[in-house]
Amino acid sequence: MTSRHSGYCALVGRPNVGKSTLLNRLIGQKLAITSPKPQTTRHSIIGVKSREDGQIVYVDTPGIHQRGDHAMNRYLNQTARSALRDVHLILFVVEAMNWTAEDESVLMAIAAARTPAVLVVNKIDRIKIKQELLPFLSAIAAKMEFVEVFPLSAKSGENIESMERRILELLPPGENYFPEDQLTDRSERFFASELIREQLTRRYGKEIPYALTVEIDKFEEQAGLYRIHALIWVEREGQKSIIIGNKGAALKETAKQARIAMERLYGKRVYLEIWIKVKKSWSNDARALINLGYSD
Repeated sequence: MTSRHSGYCALVGRPNVGKSTLLNRLIGQKLAITSPKPQTTRHSIIGVKSREDGQIVYVDTPGIHQRGDHAMNRYLNQTARSALRDVHLILFVVEAMNWTAEDESVLMAIAAARTPAVLVVNKIDRIKIKQELLPFLSAIAAKMEFVEVFPLSAKSGENIESMERRILELLPPGENYFPEDQLTDRSERFFASELIREQLTRRYGKEIPYALTVEIDKFEEQAGLYRIHALIWVEREGQKSIIIGNKGAALKETAKQARIAMERLYGKRVYLEIWIKVKKSWSNDARALINLGYSD
């Protein structure tokens, strides 16, 4: 009889509650891109945490939201909801002192999945008087029978370790799913596209990040460095001009910061070239989404 516990654990919630930041904190390394803008996460990303007493396979998911009249939005919701059925445990991540109609929608989806769930109340570092949190915790915990409730801060790390120990206890006995030195199931090519998109999402206003995606056209290792050619797809010529900027300055800075992030992740020098192309309404075209890698 093994004393180890291993299993899959999904991070689920509405957009902008800090799921990706929490994944990065739990793994101890940046795997998921982050930004203040909703729907930064577009794919499920696995983060593997190997411990002496077992292994937790975290699944970061896009935020579940109520805007379902667009092909990209339908894809994001479908990707997140599918994770509810395929894991041993759900971490329902909410923002402290901020319950919305979208949180209620996520709660209903979790209840329908009938998978054990832990309520994770994130961003408690923003609350100066912690006693003010107690009525909020009580109200949310009463909405469903959660196996545990953890107030924490993904940003500061407060209460993270105690939650992770409890998660492992709640997972079934068993051996590791992945080798101990494996951190994710995603490829270096995938992370190249994500790190470019992270820079673009952080740098531009409300509209442009949702109208762009990044495709890696070439990813090769030559003479100890990675040569990466990337395509940024946008939906209109005007968006292309904004991303390029005056005399190409904006695009050059985006590429520079993305390259620095890649070199930090890969531990190798990176030569990065980026082009921009226009594909009208790609984000509302189901076939285009599949061709551009949205097929989790």
